[in-house]
Amino acid sequence: MIPETHYTWSGDISIAYQVIGEGPVDLVVVPGWVSNIDLFWEEPSFVRFFQGLTAFSRVLLFDKRGCGLSDKVLHAPTLEERMDDVLAVMDAVGSERASLFGYSEGGSMSSLFAASYPERTEALIICGGYARKLKTEDYEWGTSEEENEAYFEALPDVWGGPVGIETIAPSMAKDARFRQWWAKFLRNSASITTSILVSRANTSVDIRHILPSIQVPTLILHARYDPMVTIENGRYLAEQIPGATLVELDTPDHLPWVGNPEQVLAEVRRFLTGKHDMHDVDRAVVTVLFTDIVDSTKLASELGDTAWRDLLEAHNVAVRRELEIHRGKEVKSTGDGFHAVFNGPARGIRCGLAIQEATNRIGLSVRVGMHTGECELRSNQIEGVAVHIAARVAALARGGEVLVSQTVKDLVAGANFSFEDRGVHALKGVPDEWRVLAVL
Repeated sequence: MIPETHYTWSGDISIAYQVIGEGPVDLVVVPGWVSNIDLFWEEPSFVRFFQGLTAFSRVLLFDKRGCGLSDKVLHAPTLEERMDDVLAVMDAVGSERASLFGYSEGGSMSSLFAASYPERTEALIICGGYARKLKTEDYEWGTSEEENEAYFEALPDVWGGPVGIETIAPSMAKDARFRQWWAKFLRNSASITTSILVSRANTSVDIRHILPSIQVPTLILHARYDPMVTIENGRYLAEQIPGATLVELDTPDHLPWVGNPEQVLAEVRRFLTGKHDMHDVDRAVVTVLFTDIVDSTKLASELGDTAWRDLLEAHNVAVRRELEIHRGKEVKSTGDGFHAVFNGPARGIRCGLAIQEATNRIGLSVRVGMHTGECELRSNQIEGVAVHIAARVAALARGGEVLVSQTVKDLVAGANFSFEDRGVHALKGVPDEWRVLAVL
């Protein structure tokens, strides 16, 4: 669900903001180039990332003036005006001191805010940031004036599509669903005129002289292979800000919720709370889920190769979207089904039901089965008896049914699920007999 949107005044400009989570730390997220706080929530990777932040913080998310749901403006906002917007949101929610998480262009304004308002700043986190956008003789990691002008001239011709996706999210550049969301997100975040105004303003930003004045604890996160803002920019920030910690992310993606969001969340949590997300273990209790299209071979024969491939692709997109939404981790695709794991059985059940609904809409009958137990975590593989039990439970399921082991049912007591007993079964290759139940 999209969080409730509120408005506050920054001078005579209304600023749209949302508050999510109730953690002990206030964390103001300062967006990059453009934003739309409603459309953010249509992208599962964003939802999952920000739910992760709420595990340890109260998150304040806002649209900068000129963007998204905030008032439109006729000129490019200055860094000072953008700082006023942050103060307005903090004041509106009663936050005396907050940590700032600025990604991309938002890192520059967050840095200036931390230097200008140390009494209001608990800590500073910069992800994919830079001190200066334009290349000079004494700052070689930016882009040239010629490159920027060529970009501005070309922008009106490509606006409306997934502009810049190859450099801002390389790992998702070929994902049709993500490309469609990114294009829609940009269109609804800013007009062509505003996008050019903001882009031009960003090229003139130079905060190098204020970096040594930042005295708050600072964490620099930067993708090691970022083609949009190279790693040298992050290293420069870390060298110039006193006591700053640099963490190089093992990803090419510029957006913090794409590529390696788990590492970003772990580092932010450790930095703000001193706590780790998890211990380094190779065994854990997980909920293992299997799906399978009923009579897939027969269906493929009846439809023909082309129609079957199209239907299978629609199936894959539907299942992967539900896995993203419900925080499931895809282990592998089995051709006409999926193997995934969850860190909670209730999430697994909700995902299984959602998969049934989604695949039913495209005319497919799918069986889903799951079991919860201890597994060995080896790289991208999940091994253990629990995996075999889940697979055998799935094989017993009827088309359109979500079947679970008694273990899963016992673990979700009180979660308002209804079950129907499907009897006790001897599962091939698995010791003992196992009671299975259908989720209603």
